[in-house]
Amino acid sequence: MQTLMVNLQIFIDKYMGWKPDMRTTDVVEILIIAFLIYQVMVWIKKTRAWMLLKGIIVILVFVALAGLFQMNTILWIAEKTINVAIIALVVIFQPELRSALEQLGRKKFISSLFSFDFSKGGEERFTDRTINELVKACYEMGKVKTGALIVVENEIMLTEYERTGIALDSLVSSQLLINIFEKNTPLHDGAIIVRGDRVVSATCYLPLSDNMELSKELGTRHRAAVGISEVSDSLTIVVSEETGKVSIASGSELYRNVDAEFLRSKLKFMQNNKVEPKRFTILQRRFSHVKKADKVNNK
Repeated sequence: MQTLMVNLQIFIDKYMGWKPDMRTTDVVEILIIAFLIYQVMVWIKKTRAWMLLKGIIVILVFVALAGLFQMNTILWIAEKTINVAIIALVVIFQPELRSALEQLGRKKFISSLFSFDFSKGGEERFTDRTINELVKACYEMGKVKTGALIVVENEIMLTEYERTGIALDSLVSSQLLINIFEKNTPLHDGAIIVRGDRVVSATCYLPLSDNMELSKELGTRHRAAVGISEVSDSLTIVVSEETGKVSIASGSELYRNVDAEFLRSKLKFMQNNKVEPKRFTILQRRFSHVKKADKVNNK
């Protein structure tokens, strides 16, 4: 007990008695680091990494107690294994780290700062006819309880998942979609990917979501729909084979039992986020001004 009190006194004298000179930049730096740590903790709590993190905290507390009681053998083992432990953490948290980096990559920080759009308007992702055909097919399949999984591609290309299926190049129509998902047909199992106004692939395999908050009554289709929405900005339509209800997965969220108007509004919103055919940087804009000036001078 006396040794413990001595160690605590040494710790207090060494660290608590140190009063550094604080500058404004130091305060800002502390606030930024605190904010980042908070965001990381919130992100971890929403994933399965939370249980792993609690296990790591238990180990760190154990090592701290070993240091407090001067257990040199345990401290030596911890010191020698720290490098291996860091590599192990990267391997263990690889799916979560990849998901976080993908979400960060979707944010267009650079393009929003240095790119400017000087075109009058963009090109629509798909036509109103495609929206009508998708809505019509989904609710017709729902009436007869035909299961379906339709992924509508947005800005992030789904080539990785497109390759897992059978390549198609067909104009979207309600008859085509109903025939694809008809039971006991060669293409009914898996998802189809819609790019623009065309079905580009069928029988595609999608990643299943690990979200523990999803209802246990949801099947593989719904988990696959949420899974693809976690790694891309796509909109996925699910028709339940058991109930015939239509659901939508977008932005890692699942909207269950939606009506036709809600589905149409979601597709309209995606349609209105137009594809920008051409973007000009500041340097390109200057070159265009130089060319215009040359034409005027030549005249």
